[in-house]
Amino acid sequence: MAEEVALDLDELRQLQNIAKRPRVLNLINSEISNLEKLRDSAVSSSAKPEVPVTVPAPVSSSVKPVSSAVNYVTLGTFSWDQDNEKVKMYISLEGVDEDKVQAEFKPMSLDIKIHDVQGKNYRCTIPKLHKEIVPEKCKVLVKPKRIVITMFKSSRGNWLDIHHKEDKIKPSLEKEKDPMAGIMGMMKNLYEDGDEEMKKTIAKAWTDARSGKTADPLKGL
Repeated sequence: MAEEVALDLDELRQLQNIAKRPRVLNLINSEISNLEKLRDSAVSSSAKPEVPVTVPAPVSSSVKPVSSAVNYVTLGTFSWDQDNEKVKMYISLEGVDEDKVQAEFKPMSLDIKIHDVQGKNYRCTIPKLHKEIVPEKCKVLVKPKRIVITMFKSSRGNWLDIHHKEDKIKPSLEKEKDPMAGIMGMMKNLYEDGDEEMKKTIAKAWTDARSGKTADPLKGL
């Protein structure tokens, strides 16, 4: 483009020397002025140094994922008492912030989480209570040296334990399965407490009963 402008200027200057009419000279001079400005601007723009474009280096993101797992110290030692309507648990622990205690009550269980106590987290859980409670009535009270957990019983009455225990009141029927077992036990007591004559009689009756000679070991006593 610069070469074309230079050639145009040379030719216009030649016409400038030939032209005689003022109007024509004014037109030629105006065009020469325009072309000179165009030439100067082209030279100026070509003379500007190229500014290097800096591409930012990719930032390496090495952010480690934060683990959501929380470690707890199990609180397995506590005391408790009760009345007909409620059960109270007492956990000895100092420096507890009430806002950092999380309690979850269910009809047959409780889960107490205590966070940030001197850099540690504590947890007390009873997965299965002795009997049902009323979750919406239960509450946790934080005191300076202990935590008091109050659970309201679903039905009035006395709890034998705070943990659930299966009813294992099953009468032993071993002796009832063997009618002779009670008699043999009584004979043993008579033998141990009796005199020599009694011991001989019981021994004979015992032997006869075992050998099948008699069905009643007390016969003859």
